[in-house]
Amino acid sequence: MDSNPALCAAIAHHITTSPQQRITFAEFMDMVLYHPEHGYYSSDAVKIGFQGGDFFTSPNLCADFGELLAEQFFQMWEILGKPVPFSLVEMGAGQGLLALHILKYHQLRYPDFFTALEYIIVEKSPTLRQEQQQRLQDLPVRWCNVEDIPPNAIAGCFFSNELVDAFPVHQFILETGKLQEIYVTTDKNEKETNASCPSFVEVTGEPSTPQLAQYLDLVGIDFTQNAYPDDYRSEINLAALDWLSIVADRLQRGYVLTIDYGYPASRYYNPRRSQGTLQCYYHHHFHDNPYINIGRQDITAHVDFTALELWGEKYNLKNIGFIQQGLFLMALGLGERIAALCDQKQPLSQLLQRRDSLHQLLDPTGLGGFRVLIQSKGLDKIEISQPLKGLTLPE
Repeated sequence: MDSNPALCAAIAHHITTSPQQRITFAEFMDMVLYHPEHGYYSSDAVKIGFQGGDFFTSPNLCADFGELLAEQFFQMWEILGKPVPFSLVEMGAGQGLLALHILKYHQLRYPDFFTALEYIIVEKSPTLRQEQQQRLQDLPVRWCNVEDIPPNAIAGCFFSNELVDAFPVHQFILETGKLQEIYVTTDKNEKETNASCPSFVEVTGEPSTPQLAQYLDLVGIDFTQNAYPDDYRSEINLAALDWLSIVADRLQRGYVLTIDYGYPASRYYNPRRSQGTLQCYYHHHFHDNPYINIGRQDITAHVDFTALELWGEKYNLKNIGFIQQGLFLMALGLGERIAALCDQKQPLSQLLQRRDSLHQLLDPTGLGGFRVLIQSKGLDKIEISQPLKGLTLPE
């Protein structure tokens, strides 16, 4: 398989030097994706888009996704009383396409807002940051780490599109009704070969941290119920909670907008979803084996939005809306854009391609089925009483 030998060696060394010669799946996933030199997102392996990519996101389809989000950000600025600066913090900006579409739209349509805007990108991947800087070199953008933002410094909006699904997750399995964590080790039975990458295998054991049980208590999931079959397995995303804590600490007044694929906890941990949600993406094909193509493929897990909602409340983030992406974009004007295609004088092939892109943003079985969670902090009664446009559905 197409694995990175240097990354495999680094993971194997980490395993052999760890207690009991095993690491949690979260540690494995973190190294696979974010190892400083050889991780998928740290190297040239990460590829996004239709041509030669492993996956694509909404901004790859068309500029409309970013432009409609731009309409929502403009209204947020108005609700907050038009603060200067209004900080728009994009976390995990991919190729920089979403930032490009948002900023160009604001520059053209809302020049006063564009002047007041402070656009910040938080990007962990050096490869993607370089691509972003090249694409956005003529626009007012700055890059930083979220830890470098002082507490209570941001008036505006933290937002992300398909970020949380790429955080490392702990995996667990039920064995005779008891929750056990899944660990990764090297295959001790593997004979010496010339293989460039050792084989990694799973073993189970007691949970590595009491935070796993605390997480399940938070979201109201009780695996002692008889409904759950033996060998039921799924994921717990502790990193998402850590991330949200940091974001809430940095936000003084404004919003957190999270777009991703996922479910409420009751659906995420449905007894019938007995193999979890972990997926790997490699050249636009997806599968569920994270132990091949190591360092060459993306690994993701769906987002438990109940955890984000309830954890956010502990950090003064108020839940103001949870909606499907398709409905969110329709409320922001996507339907009008589709209707306007009839009046545009363009070659038929271009019109059909654009119509297909807009419909993909709506498709409830695809991108349209993604979820949008909006939380607020520090708003007064008048500000919080003003409904956001993207959450205002037609009668």
